[in-house]
Amino acid sequence: MLKNLIGVTLDTIERDKLSIQRLLEASRASLKDAQVKEPSNEGRFDLAYKSITQSSSAALQAHGYRVLTSKPGHHQTIIQSLVHTIGIDSSALITLDQLRKRRNVIDYSGDIVSDAMLAEAIKQAQVLMGCVNGWITGKDTDFLA
Repeated sequence: MLKNLIGVTLDTIERDKLSIQRLLEASRASLKDAQVKEPSNEGRFDLAYKSITQSSSAALQAHGYRVLTSKPGHHQTIIQSLVHTIGIDSSALITLDQLRKRRNVIDYSGDIVSDAMLAEAIKQAQVLMGCVNGWITGKDTDFLA
């Protein structure tokens, strides 16, 4: 399925251990920062969402792809690719896609982020990070060793 998106929303890349590790570290840092209480809920939500996209990008790169950020819908592609990269189920995909849509509304309309919405974004970022790390650890990924 991902091969069908080459040149449309994805590009092929050489799998690079360092690049994938940097994305995973960035995802952890974004998630950690999202849990700091001082910034606004909107800023913290954005950091949690950033962690989600960084983890998703790491999984995509571990398969030898990267999203074409110059193309519209690249965040949607990153999230929807999780079905093919780490095999997340449809309910998790729906939740992550809802967060993506909320992030767009927040960014472009200035909507307020509730405590519950923030908590959900942080929870989903934590779960996804665990799934991606577990998938990478459990695979025969000599390039990551």
